[in-house]
Amino acid sequence: MSKAKTAQTASFDPAPTRYPFPLDTAKHYLIVKKDNGLVFDKDYPYIDRSRAMRFKQFWVRALLYVFVFPLARVRLGLKIKGRKKLKENAKLLKNGFISCCNHVHLWDFICVMRALSPRRPNLLAWDKNIRGENGTLIRLVGGIPIPQKDPHALAALGKALKELFERHGALHVYGEGSMWEFYRPVRPFRTGFAYLACKYGVPVQPMAFSYRRPGFIRRVIFRQQALFTLNIGDPLFPDTSLGLIERRFDLTRRCHASVCRLAGFAEGENIYPPVYEDSRRIDYYTPGENWERSESKTC
Repeated sequence: MSKAKTAQTASFDPAPTRYPFPLDTAKHYLIVKKDNGLVFDKDYPYIDRSRAMRFKQFWVRALLYVFVFPLARVRLGLKIKGRKKLKENAKLLKNGFISCCNHVHLWDFICVMRALSPRRPNLLAWDKNIRGENGTLIRLVGGIPIPQKDPHALAALGKALKELFERHGALHVYGEGSMWEFYRPVRPFRTGFAYLACKYGVPVQPMAFSYRRPGFIRRVIFRQQALFTLNIGDPLFPDTSLGLIERRFDLTRRCHASVCRLAGFAEGENIYPPVYEDSRRIDYYTPGENWERSESKTC
């Protein structure tokens, strides 16, 4: 069997039709109903290392191992492939790294945490989610809000990330910028994660979610669209022979190509370009009756 054919048959496509995917590939479509009023300014503790927070996070991690990780395996049919690569590259990753993958489910960071354990990654998160109904939980599992349109707040975030990597920490970033549930094509990546990797001299650990077709019971009785596999690749380093700007774009392109391969795409098969430039959604299959295009439902 050819490599192209192998890639095409390696990953099941759920082809969802009930989600109002926006035209902008980086735009969010889920509606966050709550706003707790948090202000993400220069004084906000983007990485909270207080005794009270560490105490809460200890018990949350215990709950993750005892209950949530096993539940994710059952609910999502989660399989993790390539964890041995993390062991093989442990020396390269021990001084800190940034992990990056496609964003395809509300629970996918739980899967990433399971794959990277015992490392405890932080997560760069949409500010509305930190203010929303799941904000407390996101903070407790390491969520860091990204402040908007405030240079002083962004400087404070940068200082927190600098301290994180000085402590040899791990950070997870979704290059696509938003979550599109059960979407198979890998959308274009924003270059922010590559900028951070270049600035702090840490590798990027690519991962990718692919899908498996559910069996009869899951598909018919539980209405499950797909089962998840998290595939882990080899770490990528910034090319220091390049200038700073080209280094950032080069790392973004290489990471996107790696995520595409891990997701089951042959070279050139993924329908999107690697770098986000106001990119628009490509409808690669015929939408069903429940396909909703209303931009008013996005956020």
